[in-house]
Amino acid sequence: MNNQKIILESLSMDLLRAAQGRHRHSHQMADRFIAEAQKRISELDISNHDFIYSKLERVLATKSDRQAEDLLMYSTLIRNQSQKYAQE
Repeated sequence: MNNQKIILESLSMDLLRAAQGRHRHSHQMADRFIAEAQKRISELDISNHDFIYSKLERVLATKSDRQAEDLLMYSTLIRNQSQKYAQE
């Protein structure tokens, strides 16, 4: 299995858990998974998708009312992107 695929899937799950934490008002849990997501982003080779990850990093850094929705959207986008590696 491709290393990038594993990292993308892990990032997607971290974002999903952070979104659930924000939605449930469990901010400590959300902050923990946001920190994990930031670590995963640093592990990625993001040369082809710089714009997605630069926007994601802004969402991770900004606590807002929409953060849960944005995290969920990025979780789905990244999970879909990981499927590209499954086909290779």
